[in-house]
Amino acid sequence: MMDDLNRLTIAAARDGLRDKSFTSAELTEACLGAIDGADALRAFVHKTPEIARAQAAQADAQIAQGAAADLCGVPIGIKDLFCTEGVASQAASRILDGFVPQYESSVTAQLRGQGAVMLGKLNMDEFAMGSSNETSVYGAAVNPWRRAGSDTPLTPGGSSGGSAAAVAADLCLAATGTDTGGSIRQPAAFTGITGLKPTYGRCSRWGIIAFASSLDQAGPMTRDVRDAAIMLGAMAGHDPRDSTSVDIPVPDFEAALTGDVRGKRIGIPNEYRIEGMPDEIAKLWEEGTSMLREAGAEIVEISLPHTKYALPAYYVIAPAEASSNLARYDGVRFGHRAALDAGDGITEMYEKTRAEGFGAEVQRRVMVGTYVLSAGFYDAYYNRARKVRALIKKDFDDVFAAGVDAILTPATPSAAFGLGEMSDADPVRMYLNDVFTVTVNLAGLPAISVPAGRDAEGLPLGLQLIGRPFEEGPLLNAAYSLERSAGFVAKPSKWW
Repeated sequence: MMDDLNRLTIAAARDGLRDKSFTSAELTEACLGAIDGADALRAFVHKTPEIARAQAAQADAQIAQGAAADLCGVPIGIKDLFCTEGVASQAASRILDGFVPQYESSVTAQLRGQGAVMLGKLNMDEFAMGSSNETSVYGAAVNPWRRAGSDTPLTPGGSSGGSAAAVAADLCLAATGTDTGGSIRQPAAFTGITGLKPTYGRCSRWGIIAFASSLDQAGPMTRDVRDAAIMLGAMAGHDPRDSTSVDIPVPDFEAALTGDVRGKRIGIPNEYRIEGMPDEIAKLWEEGTSMLREAGAEIVEISLPHTKYALPAYYVIAPAEASSNLARYDGVRFGHRAALDAGDGITEMYEKTRAEGFGAEVQRRVMVGTYVLSAGFYDAYYNRARKVRALIKKDFDDVFAAGVDAILTPATPSAAFGLGEMSDADPVRMYLNDVFTVTVNLAGLPAISVPAGRDAEGLPLGLQLIGRPFEEGPLLNAAYSLERSAGFVAKPSKWW
């Protein structure tokens, strides 16, 4: 039993810690051992064993006193986008090399306050820009899953690829992720875990390195839906330091998990039946629909007419906000500064620092963003994209106003692809991975990816449920019903 502690769910670990079956110190050692044996996955990029052991000892003392929170003593991984006091936080970018914040992000501070144990920082795409974790300065994280009979390394998805790989490979019991256009849900689907993107404003963005401020949202990446409910409860809450944080109570999300969806109306959007959708994805979607129908939900066909404009709008708005947010990386205040030649002025310092510090994908998006915000093109691109975004949000509002409780769609257009298979000269091929997920960020809605089946090569596939704003409880309950019906329990075979 002690050898397998790192395989536990949060809920099982919580129960075992309470009834003294094992200690947080033992649980933490099991995870640290698994991490040390999994360097081939490149999931953890800054290991913090000393911090983890100290926090585990504190958690054990707290549990002994009998007043411990749900996450007390539970070892988790933190995406490298979250600032962690005294621990390198560099958003997988060379430009933040050597940056060690003297403060803690609100979300990680809340997790720490609950007694969660930090095992280290997790790999990701540079500044969260990417769908495959291949833009990371640390090198790509690797999916613990393999195609049947193949040794081809696969992507764990992006940008929260390290978080997904770590949870799927049992290196930690759960991990934080962030989702700007699908960066929690797509990697969750690719690795057979659960990933929840909360409503915009549910979790504080303070201390999370910004990509696109009107789209970014932190959320949990866990083994199952119950764990996602527990962890969201610890991460969520109002933060006066984040002006977009919403001041509403955080309900007991775990208590919402009855599995009863009788009478709930689940919408199936016609516009998500995209051209060229693989048969396996279409079949999985049909099976998920049948599972919810058999559980007593009412299935209704719905229309979200502006869906086809979501990707173009997203790839105008997100780079525009990124170009604004990334202007602070200039070699002056923190992070990398390029070596300068005699006679170089401040302009040359900015140019050389950014050329050396930013990777190709970040440079591409900054340039796209600067272009769409420039005087001659602002109305043609950025303003038009904002109007499209409003229409996409209205589509969802209309559907929910008509009595739909949640919307069921595929999470991704395919299973995990091989590392390098998409990184050809056409970046649009990679961007198309976000086709089912970006609408949710544009509309600020909560959504969850649940593993629901496998493709012909044995790789996991996920289904996405989209909920009403700030109704994560009912959304998690619908996901819980789907999870129980799908019965997905497969794990990757250990090759690393």
